[in-house]
Amino acid sequence: MAKVKNTITIHRPIDDVFNFVADYHNNVKWQTGVITAEFTSPGSIRVGTTYKYDAAFMGRKMETTGELTVYDPPKKIAWKSTSGPFPMSGSTNFESVGEGTLVTDIIEAEPGGFFKLAGPLLAKQMESQTGNDMKKLKENLEKGS
Repeated sequence: MAKVKNTITIHRPIDDVFNFVADYHNNVKWQTGVITAEFTSPGSIRVGTTYKYDAAFMGRKMETTGELTVYDPPKKIAWKSTSGPFPMSGSTNFESVGEGTLVTDIIEAEPGGFFKLAGPLLAKQMESQTGNDMKKLKENLEKGS
């Protein structure tokens, strides 16, 4: 299993950071390779809300669907995939610190098929990509997106 953890401090109030991250339409602005991201269940965001991503990763286009497993504004959002190239889950925690928000992002994946063969490369790629994504999230929020 590949597990990646990244933290970053964003100089914006916790509510602003949580609301930006929790709106999956924003993922195309800060997550590498995301082509589209949307919620697929009706109503307000809550535990059980479903989503769909279209993304490119390691030279492959893939569709992933999933559901939110935790939705606790403005402290935490967690998810798990329900279909896609391999099982994945993750969480993002938000904590008010000083004049900003500490964001901790954790992703766990169990590569299968093509990605199982590339396991060690996949873990390194995920770590690099998610670290860059967190920097891009910070840039987007601090410039006022």
